[in-house]
Amino acid sequence: MEDRVPPFRDGGRREAVSAPVGYPEPVEARHEKGARRLVITWDDGHVSAFPLDYLRSWCPCASCQGHAPTARYLGLENQELTHLEGVGNYALAPTWADGHSTGIYSFRLLRALCPCAECGGEKR
Repeated sequence: MEDRVPPFRDGGRREAVSAPVGYPEPVEARHEKGARRLVITWDDGHVSAFPLDYLRSWCPCASCQGHAPTARYLGLENQELTHLEGVGNYALAPTWADGHSTGIYSFRLLRALCPCAECGGEKR
């Protein structure tokens, strides 16, 4: 099927424009309690395994990051994930054992933080 647009007033036609190739999206997010990690499988086949301390230490909320232009790694330890919820079709919102729940991790941020060797290892 072809995308069609109405003609311009002068009778000319515009070509349909495709959306740019998007960023990978998760097809599964799994909390592995025993391993203390969140594992995300992406639609391009990549798998990201986030240690909970690492993930919590990159919390993007204003309480954790302030209003600085760049994010900082917090170096938190012994973090426990108690709940994970989807936010629209663009992010995940974890709730941590200490009650913190204001960090909304966009899929783009999560992919950028992927700690695997292929993605450059942990960012600190």
